[in-house]
Amino acid sequence: MGSGTVCLTFDFDAVSLWISRNMLTPTPVSRGEFGAVAVPRILNLLSERNIPSTWFIPGHTVETYPEVCREIVAAGHEVGLHGYAHENVGNLDERQEREMFCRIHGLIGDLEGVPPRGNRAPAWDLTPHTVDIMIELGLLYDSSLMGNDYSPYYVRRGDEITVDTPVGFGEETPLVELPVSWSLDDYPHLEYLRLPHSILPGLKMPGDMFRNWRDDVAYMLRDFTDGVLVVTFHPQVIGRGHRMLGLERWLDELSQMGVAFDRLEGVAEQFLEGRSYGEYSPRYGRSR
Repeated sequence: MGSGTVCLTFDFDAVSLWISRNMLTPTPVSRGEFGAVAVPRILNLLSERNIPSTWFIPGHTVETYPEVCREIVAAGHEVGLHGYAHENVGNLDERQEREMFCRIHGLIGDLEGVPPRGNRAPAWDLTPHTVDIMIELGLLYDSSLMGNDYSPYYVRRGDEITVDTPVGFGEETPLVELPVSWSLDDYPHLEYLRLPHSILPGLKMPGDMFRNWRDDVAYMLRDFTDGVLVVTFHPQVIGRGHRMLGLERWLDELSQMGVAFDRLEGVAEQFLEGRSYGEYSPRYGRSR
């Protein structure tokens, strides 16, 4: 097997997740509160194994739990933008979206003491204006799109999508995309959610999720040169005891597989410097 990198990312949504769903009664709010309870457990686990990570924190969480957020920064982890109250930017007009981005850029910058480098859109959705706003704010990368799995790429703008013509791909921008996937997110696997017209069943065994993820890493190491995989956690989900034990076992497996861990900003910087992450080099296609 070859070498590869895994990036652990944590969306510390806390109460903002439930605000964005207009679920403001005590029980859903308390589910968000549990996220703050779980953060020290996660930080301790990462510290024990000396693993760097990237956290995406809504502005509402920064203002509601400032001490917990400062603990994340003090532990040496990167913090990126994640909306103010976990709002889907698709529901905002351009002015509202720009004002929201400027507000959270200042909050995260004040928290970290340096300008933030990255963004993850709540609900993983962008508007036609989002890329321009991120570039204007001097961001290095985004982590919201799903166009690859083991390779960063440059974000496009100006795509033309119609129902009766081929896609007109827009221009590449200097903004690096560090792609995500619903299959690499703990929320749909593990979290139960009942909505008026649907149910997200969740509550699967953590070991099943981590076996899937282990195999994603094993495939990357076998058939890709220097691949990078981004996984997404939520403290209010992964922070339950049996899930924390599953996370511990999975991290130990990855260490035995020889993978490296990095923050997203580190990967984006190296990609911009010319590092070729995730070149497809299938085992069965190699000369023997």
